[in-house]
Amino acid sequence: MTVRNGERGQATIMMAIFMGLVMMGFLGFALDVGYFFQQKRQAQVAADAAAVAAAEEYSSNNSSNAQSAANAIAALNGFSTTATTNPATVTITQPASGDYSSASTGTPSWVQATVSKPVPTFFLAAFNGQGTMNILASAMAGYNETSPTCICLEGGTGQDLNMSNNSKLTATGCGVTVNSSSNNAVGIVGSATLSALSLGTISTTWDNSNNVNNNGKISSSTSVVLGISSGCSPALPAAPTYGTCSADPLSSVQNGGSTYTVGPGSSYGTTTSGGTTVCYNALTVGANGDTVTLNPGVYVINGGSLHFESGTQKGGSGVFFYLVNGATLTIDNGANPTLSAPTSGTYQNALIYQPSSNTSTVNFQGGSTTNISGIVYAPGANVTVGNGSSSTLNLGIVAQSLTLNGGCNLTSTNAPNQGTNNSSAATLR
Repeated sequence: MTVRNGERGQATIMMAIFMGLVMMGFLGFALDVGYFFQQKRQAQVAADAAAVAAAEEYSSNNSSNAQSAANAIAALNGFSTTATTNPATVTITQPASGDYSSASTGTPSWVQATVSKPVPTFFLAAFNGQGTMNILASAMAGYNETSPTCICLEGGTGQDLNMSNNSKLTATGCGVTVNSSSNNAVGIVGSATLSALSLGTISTTWDNSNNVNNNGKISSSTSVVLGISSGCSPALPAAPTYGTCSADPLSSVQNGGSTYTVGPGSSYGTTTSGGTTVCYNALTVGANGDTVTLNPGVYVINGGSLHFESGTQKGGSGVFFYLVNGATLTIDNGANPTLSAPTSGTYQNALIYQPSSNTSTVNFQGGSTTNISGIVYAPGANVTVGNGSSSTLNLGIVAQSLTLNGGCNLTSTNAPNQGTNNSSAATLR
């Protein structure tokens, strides 16, 4: 059979056209796929940013703002939910199950951001009429839930929290904040145990076997947050107004085994400021086994000692102590006072206020039936708690540092009046 040269030329041209179309198809397909993957990468960037933005809102107790924050940051990354053409969808959820489910109180929680958007196609639109393809990306971000600070330690440079010798610190529903940047900011040794909603520290380097050892432990339910952006700085009570200060009202009448009532409205000392404040240069409670009742009100201790001696069986409710001009507080080992802060008024929940100019150590020892409740403000001093494993100490504390030893058992549910928390920046997954 003879093939004509003209037909051979036509076949070559048709083959060239066909191959050209195939190459154009591959090129168009490559363009679509390349554009798709570029948009997919950008969607992942938007999802990451949206997850972080939402987690930051959750960590600040602003969960109602999480969606709008995620939408705004996604739009900045090219995925606007309000675009007139091919708008994006941004969905914020908290997983209900699985490895990243919202954890129990005190441990990290997670938020998931899902970003999707239809993107235009080029070749596929011409080839099969598919004008858009949907892309989708997701990201998880973890956060530590905001918690009110019950224990605020403001020292800043040394070991602000020192626990040893079977001591226990339990902050129920609240956190411990340590302002120290030191590599030994926290020490938990000798079978001591800390359990709190959170433990936040400015330091990022203390959490190691040098500082938590010898059976010392932090409970697994405690969220440990290193490198918090700012420390605690609670508002302090107002200094009370007071008049003439009298000597220790019981210094001349401690006969042993007797019963006395002191404070505002009693016959001991001059009551001032509307009948609610009394000022003593010192006050010794329970000397020689005396039983002493403290009337409700404000007690100013001017320069001397507020001293609860061993064997004390009484105290007072609705009492507030202002320790000024170097005054000290000492509760002896074996003393068993019952003290509680006012439940209303100017000094609501405040039990002791020692202004920052007073650096005297606040010393709680106590006995088996000690029962003390309220907030201790001693921003310039160390607070020491020891002994009395069966005692009830429910204290919020603001101090330079806190030392727990001797088997003491300190519980804290009282949060000082301040807005600091232990929230942390989001961690992506």
